[in-house]
Amino acid sequence: MNPIRINLLPHRQIRKARKQRLFAILAVAALGAGLALVALGQAYLVEAKAAQERRNTFLREEIAKLDQQIAEIAQLKEKTNDLLARKQAVESLQSNRDEAVRLFDVLARQLPEGMYLKSVKQSGDMVALSGFAQSSARVSSFMRALAQTELFDEPTLVEVKAAMVGTLRVNEFAMNVKISKQAAATEANTPPGHKGAKP
Repeated sequence: MNPIRINLLPHRQIRKARKQRLFAILAVAALGAGLALVALGQAYLVEAKAAQERRNTFLREEIAKLDQQIAEIAQLKEKTNDLLARKQAVESLQSNRDEAVRLFDVLARQLPEGMYLKSVKQSGDMVALSGFAQSSARVSSFMRALAQTELFDEPTLVEVKAAMVGTLRVNEFAMNVKISKQAAATEANTPPGHKGAKP
């Protein structure tokens, strides 16, 4: 006959203790998981911030490069404009010099004997001539000769009057004549010896 065994252990306390241990384990696990999530979130935020900083740094560097390139382009443009301005100034001086040479060359070749100029003044495309001639007929001949050149257009007599140069009685004259820019270019391209007269 088997003896009867009586369990005198406090079952309720044991179950309660087990539940408390399980709760503690679960609480620790939950806390650990929460801390892990917080750590992961923090690490993600740190990495995201670092990545954004890297992007910002890259953008700043690229913007700085673009600013430098823009500054260099502006300097090149300024230098180009300066060179163009100098080129235009040189071309203008060259054109004016060539025009003056042609002007005096044509005047000298068309001036009749017994007549000389005392003043030649140019203002834009107009030239004012004054001088002395032995007769008014020579003045008329000079005007006709100028009208036949490719350099001058529209000679206009301002006045002719009697004057004395020393003991000589002469005719003092003043006239205006217009310079043709297109004709001046033709003069420049015509070989020497063929300039002066219109075809």
